[in-house]
Amino acid sequence: MATDTVAVVGAGLAGCECALRLARSGVPVTLFEQKPAAMSPAHRSPDLAELVCSNSLRSNEPTSGVGLLKEEMRDLRSVFMEVADATAVPAGKALAVDRALFSRRMTERVEAEPGVALVRRRIRALDDPALEPFETVVLAAGPLASEGLSQSLAEAVGARHLYFYDAIAPIVAGDSVDMGIAFRGSRYAVPDADGTSGDYLNCPMTREEYQAFYNALIVAEKVPAREFEKESHFEGCMPIEALAERGEKTLTFGPLKPVGFTDPRTGRRPWALVQLRAEDRNGSMYNLVGCQTKLTYPEQERVFRRIPGLEGAEFVRFGSMHRNTYVNAPQVLADDLRLRALPRVVLAGQITGVEGYVESAACGLWAGILLAARHAGAVVPPPPPETALGALLAHLRTPVKKFQPSNVHFGLMPELPERAGKKERKAVYSRRARDVFAAWRRQAGM
Repeated sequence: MATDTVAVVGAGLAGCECALRLARSGVPVTLFEQKPAAMSPAHRSPDLAELVCSNSLRSNEPTSGVGLLKEEMRDLRSVFMEVADATAVPAGKALAVDRALFSRRMTERVEAEPGVALVRRRIRALDDPALEPFETVVLAAGPLASEGLSQSLAEAVGARHLYFYDAIAPIVAGDSVDMGIAFRGSRYAVPDADGTSGDYLNCPMTREEYQAFYNALIVAEKVPAREFEKESHFEGCMPIEALAERGEKTLTFGPLKPVGFTDPRTGRRPWALVQLRAEDRNGSMYNLVGCQTKLTYPEQERVFRRIPGLEGAEFVRFGSMHRNTYVNAPQVLADDLRLRALPRVVLAGQITGVEGYVESAACGLWAGILLAARHAGAVVPPPPPETALGALLAHLRTPVKKFQPSNVHFGLMPELPERAGKKERKAVYSRRARDVFAAWRRQAGM
């Protein structure tokens, strides 16, 4: 016989955040995780809440959509944000974490929570016998849900599930970067007394060096998609070679733009520039920012070693591609994230159609808040669309001709009632959101 306990399937960012929120609210949770017995193509660690694509949680500035969302999550006592802040590594105005330490700390938080029973078991379908005792099942299996679970979900919603490809950038050993060429600094940063500033390593390129890199990139061998899969990239995480195919100058106006930098060797702005972001606190590993790729491993070594300063780079991890699975949320999800066709099942995280680490955790947090309120016989009003969380959730409810995943951004919010200059618009959006969010929290008793 079903109980009022909750099963959460998948101990990624959304699953851990949802389970911890429920447990802290007095709702017993069983959290199912298939690792380490079964691993997706992108996962390597047995720890929970593993970050697979990057260690960056993007901007920490409240005048950005994702920075604003982080502030709202902190206000809602998000465990994800507590651990992220505690394991942060230098990244300028962004929030980046030591990935291994972050996952370890999240695992420790889950294992130490008495209200969460962690079960290392693979759930193969929505009708898996292990789920029978539970009144509510939260599917937070993430964008890399197993084939059987994805097929089960597709059958439940009555339509073929959708997908897109996500690309991962390579990581190089910090001591293999030639610091006679690379320099430390952040965009537009004022140099410190020693002539350096910022948390990134920067590899500047002359026009000729960029041309050689571009020519190598454009003809490099790629890992082909499987025959039965149509390749569809999320615009915010395009492989660098796919961007390069749009034209020779695309990269210099995109991920390799040199604006805001001066090459200390020449005193001039480079033609192009590749930034490296620290993967850990001691700077032993660096991520090639914006260089997510589906090139073959030998080609990655050949092409990326054409970047000045990386000629002798040691690759700690090569870039790769993986498939992300998500549903057509406006059609298949109710406002409370339940499947219309199967109300016992709640979706949380990236599988709903939110995109990004922070957004996935925020979706899991919201699912936990809703279910905890329901358990207590209460109703929590949704956050208004003027807030970052409210705008993100509204994206999942807004019917469109072709639904696609989205990061949080100000474009999801209602237009400002008053005109604001281009430079002030983001700050005005942010102030309005903070005011509205504060009022909503008071009303909701949050």
